[in-house]
Amino acid sequence: MGIFDFLTGEFIDVIHWVDDTRDTMVWRFEREGHEIKYGAKLTVREGQAAVFVHEGQLADVFTPGLYMLETNNMPILTTLNHWDHGFKSPFKSEIYFVNTTRFNNLKWGTKNPIICRDPEFGPVRLRAFGTYSVRVTDPARFLVEIVGTDGEFTMDEISFQIRNIIVQEFSRVIASSGIPVLDMAANTADLGKLVAAEIAPPVAAYGLSIPELYIENISLPPAVEDALDKRTSMGLAGDLGRFTQYSAAEAMTNAAKTPGGGDGLSAGLGAGMGMAMGAQMAQQTGPWGPVAAPPPPPAEHVWHIAENGQTKGPFSKASMGRMATDGTLTRDSLVWTAGQDGWMRAEDVRELAQLFTILPPPPPQI
Repeated sequence: MGIFDFLTGEFIDVIHWVDDTRDTMVWRFEREGHEIKYGAKLTVREGQAAVFVHEGQLADVFTPGLYMLETNNMPILTTLNHWDHGFKSPFKSEIYFVNTTRFNNLKWGTKNPIICRDPEFGPVRLRAFGTYSVRVTDPARFLVEIVGTDGEFTMDEISFQIRNIIVQEFSRVIASSGIPVLDMAANTADLGKLVAAEIAPPVAAYGLSIPELYIENISLPPAVEDALDKRTSMGLAGDLGRFTQYSAAEAMTNAAKTPGGGDGLSAGLGAGMGMAMGAQMAQQTGPWGPVAAPPPPPAEHVWHIAENGQTKGPFSKASMGRMATDGTLTRDSLVWTAGQDGWMRAEDVRELAQLFTILPPPPPQI
């Protein structure tokens, strides 16, 4: 091997990256202390970007294509090194390859329930989960803001931060949307678009974008879901009698599936029969048809008294009786009540005449 071959072997003349993983976002080209040959070939494949960093400073960014590393292709690096026009010497630089393809099927979900105010159920707690995809749109910003000097940066290192942003914006959007809980399933697509629009600015500051975000499910706590299922079952049953039959059938089915469920079956049947008897008694009929409910009690009359050109009252019959006893009401007192044809003497009113015929017994002898 001649001295020229030895020297050329110390220089890197082909630079490229073939990603055999599915989660690597950034990979640093390892030159192992070797310098890069002037005029070396740089291959940037589709779905990649190459970022040059010289002495800690961000330099040139290369999009997909085949490049000859010369001064005319590296304007920023040429300026940083103060290379002359005829410069053709080897140089040192860190090269980071950035994966710009989509990272799909990433999971997100609410760790704790979100409290919302529903117009029908009042305050409710909601949980939600779904999937999203992410991609690098600004390799230089992503390298500066997130990666730093990490030689192999994977999706797992930033997925937790993105999930936090999604959950925060989802909580705010769902709480202010005003969509009833029962209608959220029909509006998951619109809610997903609203959340994606809200998280776009925060992730753009990292040099990222969220091309897709899906809400797979929005659920209620188990206790609320059980109550909702019972409400739905009652609606399907139609009335108390049918719901009792439905409940008894459900109890029998559950007891049959449970080993040793005879006691539960007896209790369920007993409760069902008791409810059925109550419903039948409530709908009991007589031999000539349904038993009619008693009429409402008659309305009590009240009277007005004309005295010295003025009207007093109204007074109940009990009050009129006390007034007849103490002499305030006499047989000649003029009285009137609703439905009566003008003023009449008290003794001429059949209902009041008896007040003057019933005299108290004589007082006891002391």
